[in-house]
Formats: sequence, C-alpha cells, structure tokens
Amino acid sequence: MVAALLAVFGTARADEAGTAAEARAMLERAIAALKADEAAALAAFTAGAPGFKDKDLYVFCVDPGGVVTANGGHPDHIGLDTHSEIDANGKNIGDAIQAAAAPGEIHTATYIYPKPGSTEPALKSALIGRVKDQICGVGYYTE
Repeated sequence: MVAALLAVFGTARADEAGTAAEARAMLERAIAALKADEAAALAAFTAGAPGFKDKDLYVFCVDPGGVVTANGGHPDHIGLDTHSEIDANGKNIGDAIQAAAAPGEIHTATYIYPKPGSTEPALKSALIGRVKDQICGVGYYTE
C-alpha cells in the first residue's frame, strides 16, 4: 500500500521546487481530507504523509486565531501564533494567511520566507483554503 501511494504521489524531494499546479493539487487533497476527518487529516499533514508532502511542498493549517494546528514542513511550529511572524519586508504572515482565507475558495497569500535548508529570504506564494475552523495552505516559491 505504501509503495502504491508513493507511486501516485511521489516521494519527498526537498531539493526540488514544487510548482503552483502541484501546490493546488496538494491543497485540494488536503481540503478533501479535512472534510472527511479533520483530526486524522491534521495528524497526516504534520506527519508529512504521502500526498501531503512532496519536494518543498507541504500542508500547513492554522485555526481562526492564527495558531498553527498542522505543519508538514515544520512540526515544531504547532502552537505558534502566526501573527508573531513578520517577514523580511515587515509583512505580518498571519494576517496575510487570514486575509486569503474564504470558505469554498482558494486564494493566494504572498510573503517572504526562507527556502528549506536556507536562511536567505525568498518570495513564497501560499494557496489558502478554509474548511470549517481550519485555514490551510500549501506554499511554493516564486523566485
């Protein structure tokens, strides 16, 4: 079963950049998983389960207050208030994510965030969706 999932979704390759189309497909899978079983989905996202982490793409979620509830790229961020994260241009990342959240729609939030394995600022676009009390996204780098 694991081999079949890996064949469908690929293995995690942090050295390769994910595309906007791949990020959208991952977010759509995440939204479907949240609708089916929120608790199991949040756990799968944070664990980086197949389909929810690939290349430098991963699912993250926050509650309506901006507190991280799942993060497949940074599991240590669970409980972090995203409103305390200010990017290199002074943009509040939590505000950007929340402004992009709308039930039944996918919108984009942009901010500066280092690529995996780097501390250098890079432009990141995150596709954001909202399901019930979860605001989730998948970000990809645009530079």
